[in-house]
Amino acid sequence: MTATAPPLGRSQGSPAEPSRIASRRRLRWRGYGLFALFAFPNLILIAVFAYAPVLGNLYLSLTRWDMISPQPTFVALENYTDLFTDANFGRVAMVTLIWVVTMVLGCGAIGLAFAVLFSARLRGGGVVTTVAFAPHVLSGAAIAAIWLFIFDPNYGLPRAAFELVGATSPAWTTSTTWALPALLIVSVWKSVGFVALIYLAALQGIPHEVREAALLDGAGPWRGFWHVIFPLLSPTTFFVTVTTIISAFQSFDVIAMMTGGGPGGATTTLSWFIYDQGFRNFDAGYAAAGGMVMFLILLVVTAVQLRFVERRVHY
Repeated sequence: MTATAPPLGRSQGSPAEPSRIASRRRLRWRGYGLFALFAFPNLILIAVFAYAPVLGNLYLSLTRWDMISPQPTFVALENYTDLFTDANFGRVAMVTLIWVVTMVLGCGAIGLAFAVLFSARLRGGGVVTTVAFAPHVLSGAAIAAIWLFIFDPNYGLPRAAFELVGATSPAWTTSTTWALPALLIVSVWKSVGFVALIYLAALQGIPHEVREAALLDGAGPWRGFWHVIFPLLSPTTFFVTVTTIISAFQSFDVIAMMTGGGPGGATTTLSWFIYDQGFRNFDAGYAAAGGMVMFLILLVVTAVQLRFVERRVHY
């Protein structure tokens, strides 16, 4: 009678199999433990310093409180009703929209142009790059004080330029027509160096072979940049857009130093409106409602960018 050969490979029920499964489980739980060890402290800090203030602000937006009374008075959605029926808030929203759009387009376009110029490696380019980036690291209050002298209609530099064409320099910071453009000039000037530096780093990271291939295919400098280089900068453009939007919504120091939200509310953005209602009118609940509106706007804008805009980003 012929004996049947055992099947090739390890037979089921091998004594080594349970020990290997147990070893894998131990490694998995060890990985979970390391993750908890490193992640939980950060999650606790985020919860305490990010999510808890948002929840506290949400509750405060449902109350009336002058920051002097011992306890706020619960008024449900009354602050939001007053906010969206306030004609002044519509103007604040429009000023904020103009501010954010101008900051994103202005900083993006000028910063990219500067980055292309700096990447040409001209003589003294390092010094020019440093000078362009310097305003970003300076105090906003110091920059605003300098620009107040520049915009002075009697002694400022624009006065000489207007006199060349026989015109009178406008009252930049006290005119309802010129105050917002003046502040936007200062804010773009302050932020454009950071955007230029980010774009410069991205341009330097593009292989030189890509540029040479575009030239060999017959693309001129402009077509090569627009159809080859610029699409490769889409991750940088996405990053710059998100950070500039958030920074524009939070603009405060230049407004506080130069106009104080005036004249006549011409430069009152949402961030200044929140400060004005909370610390000048002592209406903490109304200010908190404005803060929640800003939070929701930023949340929606970021979600839309991540959902739709990032699809066009080429990594």
